[in-house]
Amino acid sequence: MVGSLFLRELTKEFGTDHIYGADTFNEMQPPSSEPSYLAATTAAVYQAMIAVDPDAVWLLQGWLFQHQPEFWGPAQVGALLGAVPRGRLLVLDLFAESQPVYVRTASFQGQPFIWCMLHNFGGNHGLFGALESVNRGPTAARLFPNSTMVGTGMTPEGIGQNEVVYALMAELGWRKDPVADLGAWVTGFAARRYGVSHGDAEAAWRLLLRSVYNCSGEGCSGHNRSPLVRRPSLQMVTDVWYNRSDVLEAWRLLLTATPTLATSPAFCYDLVDVTRQAVQELVSLYYEEVRTAYLNKELVPLMRAGGVLAYELLPALDKVLASDSHFLLGSWLEQARGAAVSETEARFYEQNSRYQLTLWGPEGNILDYANKQLAGLVADYYAPRWRLFMETLVESLVQGIPFQQHQFDKNAFQLEQTFALSTKRYPSRPQGDTVDLAKKLFLKYYPRWVAGAL
Repeated sequence: MVGSLFLRELTKEFGTDHIYGADTFNEMQPPSSEPSYLAATTAAVYQAMIAVDPDAVWLLQGWLFQHQPEFWGPAQVGALLGAVPRGRLLVLDLFAESQPVYVRTASFQGQPFIWCMLHNFGGNHGLFGALESVNRGPTAARLFPNSTMVGTGMTPEGIGQNEVVYALMAELGWRKDPVADLGAWVTGFAARRYGVSHGDAEAAWRLLLRSVYNCSGEGCSGHNRSPLVRRPSLQMVTDVWYNRSDVLEAWRLLLTATPTLATSPAFCYDLVDVTRQAVQELVSLYYEEVRTAYLNKELVPLMRAGGVLAYELLPALDKVLASDSHFLLGSWLEQARGAAVSETEARFYEQNSRYQLTLWGPEGNILDYANKQLAGLVADYYAPRWRLFMETLVESLVQGIPFQQHQFDKNAFQLEQTFALSTKRYPSRPQGDTVDLAKKLFLKYYPRWVAGAL
């Protein structure tokens, strides 16, 4: 059997800890829903494992049950899970902080499982988290009737963002009970992070806790769906689960703390990240003005709001991002090239890394799935796309021709593909002063927000 041959070679090369990952139907619907078929398939995989290692434990992602719940009814779930002896199948409840599967599978039919926090699809930038669900979830799973939970885990598709979420999840692995007061916890987190207690910084974090980090329900998808990082259209969704004023106020409070905390690299990173988030909120608001003006056939307001969005906000954001080493497209591309052993391979890896950030595949297979806000990417990918959108809307009003989304998509794809295939080099070292650049942005746009001019 191919599976056994593979495992023999694998263990010969690397040894074994007796745990083997295999996902038979991950995001693939089985050809039959008959329990006998599902049980036979599962048993065959397990037999291939124990033929090589009698102590084998099969590690299975529980994502298939979450991804296609209409297929995986009780009989189908029971057939798959019951085809392996209890205790020899270890299930990852992959997205438990948002959509736990253990609650509708009777704790995975008695098979042990790990309560996992997925949090982020694609490694997107964007302040986001469901901290209350993360905090309460593991204990709820442990106390579930006949629970077979054996541990906690993290399963993000990308890291390097929202450190507070991972800090809390890591701590919960050492706690019997949830954090009693998340407000106090996040205040302590800020003090530890910056090396000193500061009232304004801690107040900023409490505002973020109650807003962007308090996602609940279906809104907690883990994707950044901001218009900033999406191909523009007239149907973009701008609703958020939080009060945008909390983000803008947190931005103000962090800037107030700069005289004391600007020497902290972690603080400067957070200042860039919150500034980035504030600009993201502003883009949504200016986009709403653009859409309203276009639908009302008001050319001047359309050009005013569109000009600010595409020609002022996005270039200013790019400069702020360029001031921190964590937000550089140049570093992203250099990391990809650094894995190569030849220039030909380096070019191939770079192109793939560009595709991952943008089109995902040559035809825009999962467009902007792994979107990020990096200096260089904002300037040469997002901003040109938004400028094209604004120019197309203006042309539509001036000529009296309805906006054609299909034609715009074709034109936008040309821009996106040009970026993905480009070999332009980008800085891999930060440039500019974070505090100064963030303050300039704040002083220009925060008063407009307060005055209701957005």
